Amino acid sequence: MGVSDNMPQSYIKKILDARVYDVAIESPVDEARLLSKRLNNTVLLKREDLQPVFSFKLRGAYNKMVNLSEAERRQGVVAASAGNHAQGLALSALKLGVKATIVMPKTTPQIKVDAVRSRGGKVVLHGDTYDEASAYAQKLVQEKGMVYVHPYDDPDVIAGQGTVGMEILRQVTGPLDAVFVPVGGGGLAAGVAAYIKYVRPDVRVIAVEPEDAACLKVALEKQRRVRLKEVGIFADGVAVAQIGKETFRILRKTVDEVVTANTDEICAAIKDIFDDTRSIAEPAGALALAGLKKYVEQHGCEGQTLLAIDSGANTNFDRLRYISERTEIGEQREAILSVTIPEQPGSFKKFCAALGKRNITEFNYRYGDDRDAQIFVGVAVAAGGQGRTEVVESLRKLDYRVEDMTDNEMAKLHIRHMVGGHRPSAVANELLYRFEFPERPGALMNFLTRLGNRWNISLFHYRNHGAAYGRVLVGLQADTSERKAVEAFLGKLAYPFHEETDNLAYQQFLS
Repeated sequence: MGVSDNMPQSYIKKILDARVYDVAIESPVDEARLLSKRLNNTVLLKREDLQPVFSFKLRGAYNKMVNLSEAERRQGVVAASAGNHAQGLALSALKLGVKATIVMPKTTPQIKVDAVRSRGGKVVLHGDTYDEASAYAQKLVQEKGMVYVHPYDDPDVIAGQGTVGMEILRQVTGPLDAVFVPVGGGGLAAGVAAYIKYVRPDVRVIAVEPEDAACLKVALEKQRRVRLKEVGIFADGVAVAQIGKETFRILRKTVDEVVTANTDEICAAIKDIFDDTRSIAEPAGALALAGLKKYVEQHGCEGQTLLAIDSGANTNFDRLRYISERTEIGEQREAILSVTIPEQPGSFKKFCAALGKRNITEFNYRYGDDRDAQIFVGVAVAAGGQGRTEVVESLRKLDYRVEDMTDNEMAKLHIRHMVGGHRPSAVANELLYRFEFPERPGALMNFLTRLGNRWNISLFHYRNHGAAYGRVLVGLQADTSERKAVEAFLGKLAYPFHEETDNLAYQQFLS
């Protein structure tokens, strides 16, 4: 899709004249070599995560600020932002000696709140979404006469973000088949698309949105701006319910295609960026790369040069645990299965043997009755999910009842953490032990083999978290009079273990 005749060429001049380099850097374009090899395409990353505020937002905020009159600057500025625009505005205001008030949703990651305050910005936390914060910011404009600096729907902001597109075409002088741009309100995408489509109309511009915040996709389908009823906030930097008015005017004429990505795909893209750059992108920062990977899969691209804008790196450290958990499924490297096995000694070991050399990533079980055992198991498969069907079919041929839950959202979010419960009355006696063993291929199978069949396993929990040591919680049906015999036997396993039968957490929730 090319630029129509009425696309305002004034944007090109505004982008060329944009004042951004007083505070921003010309970010590099790096090749993602590992991912390029895996996808059979040259994959490039525009590293906006390396900006002083770890996001491209600095460009638009500063360009807006330098275009304000002295009278407007004296009034002070106010903005609503999930974080990155806020940091950009705070740093710009500090540079220009202007007071800045930032209204942020209460759901904003703490790292972004702290970053704004550290740069002299006054933070007001209000509402749970960007739209609620924006409404409150507008209220401050009316009450105190401050100048509102929109995070995306402003010509000067759009022009500032458009310098990213200008740099891309200056830095990538050879073949460039497509540029992938993350979209929230559309400021970055509008600026980049306006410039690229004017200078190199042959380059495809692909907008990428989260599946649960795809306001541009809906607007293009309906040919009008639509407000989404609900917006997912995992990728908080693009959690916008309605595409901007000015940005939509540009994007509807310049974007070739919209690709959406789900949470697991975004998490997988965060890992891809880490593997190639040793940097950690925020969810919105990795969104464009998630879209690039999906585009390659859908179109069967090979031998092309594809560029994704890594738009930011502002994420809370504690969120990495969730990201890591979802990455395996986002890369389709893990199959999540529910399997029924006989409730009898040796069943675990036999089941592990049925899986062969496949790596078990998770194993959760709680005794239910004396007939069948229901286990929740994770199995490593090849990237792209290759081998997932083979695993299921091979187990069914051995007469195991198997349900594939890899795409079951509740299973991934909740059930995997809830398998268990109180000890059934049928388990008269249970001793609980916590083990550690070196984490290596076949380690779990070796553990079960050495544990043997002497005592029935009534509880089992294992999850491979990528640590050097695997950790297992095991319940054994054994009378307390057998405790010495059990511990003498366990001592021969040469694995560190701790009895947890009297642990208060076990007594209250599992016993």
